[in-house]
Amino acid sequence: MAKRLFIDLEKCRECGECEVSCSYFYHPFNDGVMYLRELAEFATTCRHCDEAPCVKSCPTDALEKLEDGILKRYNLRCVSCKSCSYACPFGTILPELLPYAVSRCDFCIGRLKEGESPVCVGGCTEGAVMYGEFEPDQKEHRFLVGEHLVVHSIPWKKEEYV
Repeated sequence: MAKRLFIDLEKCRECGECEVSCSYFYHPFNDGVMYLRELAEFATTCRHCDEAPCVKSCPTDALEKLEDGILKRYNLRCVSCKSCSYACPFGTILPELLPYAVSRCDFCIGRLKEGESPVCVGGCTEGAVMYGEFEPDQKEHRFLVGEHLVVHSIPWKKEEYV
């Protein structure tokens, strides 16, 4: 079983301000955890509206709703105006997750020695970021986002009205 990063959004949201460091060497002042949170929030918390007012509000076409309903932000187009955040009728696009200067996370692939964990894991005082052999489990509200990230988030369920 492959090791993956795990982020618990329920714990992460309780934290006042994320100060987790990152060792991604291309960006020495990186905040890669913010990138992970953006991926996680768009995949698991976003309500995937049919009309997507967030996408329509973006003046630079930086947001796109993919075929699976998940939002994708094109960082080179985004000017961090936060229009999408204000347009979201449910408040699920958090303005603090939309920085102008974007750092990426490389999941420390190929950079860790045996037994090591990414720097972000040790820097999270709330225990919201972990590294290990995590698998998705819908009963436990753990979802796989990409290949290298498992997210714990209690999802919103769209109710069907008759």
